[in-house]
Amino acid sequence: MTRRQLDFDACYLAVSARDSRFDGRFYTAVTTTGIYCRPICPARTPSRSNVRFYRHAAAAEAAGFRPCRRCRPELSPGDPGWDVRADLVGRALRLIDDGVADESGVAGLARRLHVTERHLHRLFAAELGTGPLAVARTRRLLLAKQLLTETTLPITDVAFAAGFGSVRQFNAAMKESYGFAPGELRRAGGPVRGAHGPVALTTGLTLRLGHREPYDAQAVLRFLAARAIPSVEAVCRSGPDVTAYTRAVPGGSITLRPAAGHIRLTVRTTETHRLSRLVARCRRLLDLDADPGAVREILGGTSLAPLVAARPGLRVPGAYDGFELAVRAVVGQQISVAGARTLLGRIAARAGLPAVPDGAGGDRAPEADQVPLLFPTADRLAAADLDGLGLTTRRVATIRALAEAVASGAIDLDGAGDPADTVAGLLEIPGIGPWTAGYIALRALRDPDAWPEGDLVLRKTMERLGIAPDETERWRPWRAYAALHLWSHTSDTSEGRDKS
Repeated sequence: MTRRQLDFDACYLAVSARDSRFDGRFYTAVTTTGIYCRPICPARTPSRSNVRFYRHAAAAEAAGFRPCRRCRPELSPGDPGWDVRADLVGRALRLIDDGVADESGVAGLARRLHVTERHLHRLFAAELGTGPLAVARTRRLLLAKQLLTETTLPITDVAFAAGFGSVRQFNAAMKESYGFAPGELRRAGGPVRGAHGPVALTTGLTLRLGHREPYDAQAVLRFLAARAIPSVEAVCRSGPDVTAYTRAVPGGSITLRPAAGHIRLTVRTTETHRLSRLVARCRRLLDLDADPGAVREILGGTSLAPLVAARPGLRVPGAYDGFELAVRAVVGQQISVAGARTLLGRIAARAGLPAVPDGAGGDRAPEADQVPLLFPTADRLAAADLDGLGLTTRRVATIRALAEAVASGAIDLDGAGDPADTVAGLLEIPGIGPWTAGYIALRALRDPDAWPEGDLVLRKTMERLGIAPDETERWRPWRAYAALHLWSHTSDTSEGRDKS
């Protein structure tokens, strides 16, 4: 199937087989019922003459279809094709998931991407069949539908958590798009009673985050656990397994736990209006939208075949915050993972802010006491005094230059910039070389073809396995996943080495 034109026969075959490989890649709309579904919907396969296929849920909704209550399109993983292409539409979709359109409108979205609104709308119409405003609206509606179905959050709070400006706007959007009021989706037991307001930090909201199988949750969580920054991140273990990963977010904390067929996200924050952004960033952190079948198809036919067969569900751990990851990469140059954690913890203690400001209200959960600090923002770290933390003078200068570039907008690490341009900008900063830039592209920019050039562990592992250096060209466009397979194959968990 091409990007612009869906192949009807291929889509219908996938729907008939309920092929999970296509979940999130397109949606099936049934003209006789007015409902759109995921390819894996357990309902009876409709007649060919009664179906239409849409690349995005927003396109189906714009055509007048409403989401299926049985297969729940809000739970489908995202289309991994956008990360592979990393084009303007893909970057725009990432920013929409991050709440940019909700906060700044389509005009603000276009400004972040350095294009006109008209050009952005034209690209969306060509690629998705609908505009960015419709995509943002559908994202809000589907998140609201999930909150109404899975939580007891009061409807008033659901409206604001999903990104709507008012309850009236929320009610009108639900009735217009879905034909029913929000209360009709409320699960048995009814909403939480009592006054509306910030959710208590000890209560939290728990949502399911879907992914494609196979998914090696433990590999991702162990990777994050080994690099957890003291006071910013924390993990719980049961033997060798990581049972929970917790990190500080504005207003509180989030916790991610592996579960059967999904990841369980618990959000404890007084800032529920950030929920959409939290969900999107958690999905990127755990690489939940990846397509393991596409990766296996390429890497499984190379010298990496035994590694891929042994760990078919391996994912590339992402980043919750792009700037934080970039600082990790700089600090991790030429030192161990444990040493980098110590230094990053000192940076957070020196320049970080409390996740829950004094007087913010709400009861604190035990998790909040484990992760009391937010990692410093770029503007805050640019002005911070980093002397006496154990960093070399050169490393401090690199961190400050990086922070200034991000704070000024010269470098965008949250998805708006073209990955190649961003890497080029990073390489202009003294102290950032090919390995550091490649590592940032791999995790923060979500470039599936990123390759940390000069990584010592990768080089030694390839030598031990008898893999020639030029073999990496055969791994495109999945070199980032190849790097994870090689890193996972060795007992050395070093972040790598940068010779700059």
